Amino acid sequence: MNRIVDEVVDSIVKSGLVEIEVSARHVHLTQEQIEILFGKGAQLHPKRPLSQPGQYLSEERVTLIGKKGELKNVSILGPARKAGQVELSVTDRRAIGVEAPVRESGDLEGAGLITVKGPEGTIEDLPAAIVAHNHIHVPTDVAAKLGLNDGERVSVKALTERTITFDDVVIRVSDKFRFKMHIDFDEANAALVNGFTLGRIIKH
Repeated sequence: MNRIVDEVVDSIVKSGLVEIEVSARHVHLTQEQIEILFGKGAQLHPKRPLSQPGQYLSEERVTLIGKKGELKNVSILGPARKAGQVELSVTDRRAIGVEAPVRESGDLEGAGLITVKGPEGTIEDLPAAIVAHNHIHVPTDVAAKLGLNDGERVSVKALTERTITFDDVVIRVSDKFRFKMHIDFDEANAALVNGFTLGRIIKH
């Protein structure tokens, strides 16, 4: 059975198809920030693993506050990181009044100021709000098969009822990745992405 599944997955990869996953608004925190928000010595408690190895959705939640409103019960993804990061959709940033530029994950240059509130403390005006640039996590062996390079930009045609092609999608290559494309809810709604969805990678 496992052999059949592997063959199907390999066939999908060789066809230049990638599974599209939808990433909801979420927060990454440093250990220091976790302790400010949840108390001294606090740790994140894994609720369920995510598709990328070693990453998980935690039990903990925070409230995000902007100039116009707030978003409650926002997920925190673990483990702790070297820098805090708040990933929003364009709809989110408009709703709460936050200037969040489109950036690749980890690039916080010019990130918007946002207040993060937990049960034990608040971090005001954290320069960490971004709209995550859509991207594809590509394992090293898959990148070799498809001729993809880290940092390369491609297009991806979502194979849905409403066919939309995403341009300028960032390729990120690592032997620690699983082969997935990540988009936010605004992009998913525009393309009618719901459940298991494939996209066709178009190289330039």
